[in-house]
Amino acid sequence: MAPTPAPGAPDGEPSPLLIACALGIERLALRLGAGGGPRGPVTVLRTGMGPEAAERAVRGALGRPGPAPGAVLATGFCAGLVPGMHPGDVVVAEETRDPYGTTPCVGTGVLADALAWAIPSRKVHVGALTGSDHVVRGPERAGLAATGAVAVDMESAATLRTALAAGERPVAAVRVVVDAPEHELVRIGTLRGGIAAFRVLRCILPAFHTWHRDVPLHRR
Repeated sequence: MAPTPAPGAPDGEPSPLLIACALGIERLALRLGAGGGPRGPVTVLRTGMGPEAAERAVRGALGRPGPAPGAVLATGFCAGLVPGMHPGDVVVAEETRDPYGTTPCVGTGVLADALAWAIPSRKVHVGALTGSDHVVRGPERAGLAATGAVAVDMESAATLRTALAAGERPVAAVRVVVDAPEHELVRIGTLRGGIAAFRVLRCILPAFHTWHRDVPLHRR
């Protein structure tokens, strides 16, 4: 059975945007970037770590009374898979992948352009974002890169898949690289890499607003 279209906001009002992240530190960065709170009809949801936690949290958020989010965006930190990536680089997903399948993302070009404008000092990578249920290191990282994915995280694929199961809506994923092939979490540069990723995540909320405004959203 095809998913039911998500109910929108009242006439003339934009449908709400749900931004999902796993960690409290990620939500803090987004809130600091919003000057203490998101602008407009935006909810920042902390899901907890892992695909199962993301599924539960997103399903619960979309099942609450009131206008359902017209768009869902997964964000937070990720592990880069491509040699030459650095902490603070940004990944815009063309699609997310997990054992349940592939979810195409909407408005990838809009997001990439908006992020390039918002953080001109950082490289924006566009490609497939693959999911895992654990932290990826060493040889496993190389194996995932061989599939054509540019980055891996634990929640994005589950977030977008669950959002679409609840109703048709635009979905996207943007992740900030916190570790990469030459900058693994086990190395001494981890703290510096984490600070760089936090600062970038704090700057990217305006790009999310641009995407929310420009992609086709469900309205009544």
